[in-house]
Amino acid sequence: MNIAVLSGKGGTGKTFVSVNLALASENVCYLDTDVEAPNGDLFLKSKADETLDSIVMQPEFDGDKCTGCRECVEFCKFNALAFIKTPKLFPDICHSCGGCSLVCKYDAIKEVPHKKGEIKIGYKDKIKVVTGLLNEGEASGVSVIEDVIKNKEEGLNIIDCPPGSACSAMAAIEPADYCVIVAEPTSFGLHNFKMVVELAEIFDKKIGVVINKCDKDKVDNNIIKSFCNEKGLKILDTIIYDEELASTNAHGIAALDSSDKLKIIFDDMLDSIKLEVGI
Repeated sequence: MNIAVLSGKGGTGKTFVSVNLALASENVCYLDTDVEAPNGDLFLKSKADETLDSIVMQPEFDGDKCTGCRECVEFCKFNALAFIKTPKLFPDICHSCGGCSLVCKYDAIKEVPHKKGEIKIGYKDKIKVVTGLLNEGEASGVSVIEDVIKNKEEGLNIIDCPPGSACSAMAAIEPADYCVIVAEPTSFGLHNFKMVVELAEIFDKKIGVVINKCDKDKVDNNIIKSFCNEKGLKILDTIIYDEELASTNAHGIAALDSSDKLKIIFDDMLDSIKLEVGI
């Protein structure tokens, strides 16, 4: 079973939920696909056993062989190529599809490797921890995310997704059997939450909601809960804002390592998800 944990914006507690779901499980694989700012291992503190390069192939052009026919430029629907005496590549928008080299009749294009980032694999007790790290300056982390997901296991996988609803989030939720969406009960939180709900619905994913950092007097009456009731979305739990918990997180201590109450919450949350998926 693959559980993707999403949020409409950063800072809602997506990694908090992902890490503690993993800690509540046994023989689980935690996949950190938030490759621009992977924070899960700050809490899990795994011992990295292996580091892999995340590589894509990009075209390189031979000016001596190029005839200027421009077929490669016309083929590229991503507009990653322009013709200036020879074809020029805009690597930030190249999708590494290899199509330009296929249409070249003059053997003027070869594909060369380009390192986008790294994949670190380690273990914390019975948790396999796979972390993607995008190189600084890279415009897109989708290929690194895909390489992280290639390391998922046959059993339970917790996918800590990038925040938001852009291409990176789409790549992360693609293999998910269930999406847990973490939201703050604020107007800004609701706006971004709606976009992520729409994304999960487009992908036809089952959805459960965690309302995080909720004022204790608004557990039964907040804008996220009202929206979920209107949409018929299942609320897995509402976690009350707690200064002690915030301090614990700030010191890199996982909640399940410090709170029996939260252990019960995440144990019950995992059981509820399994029931929803039919396991």
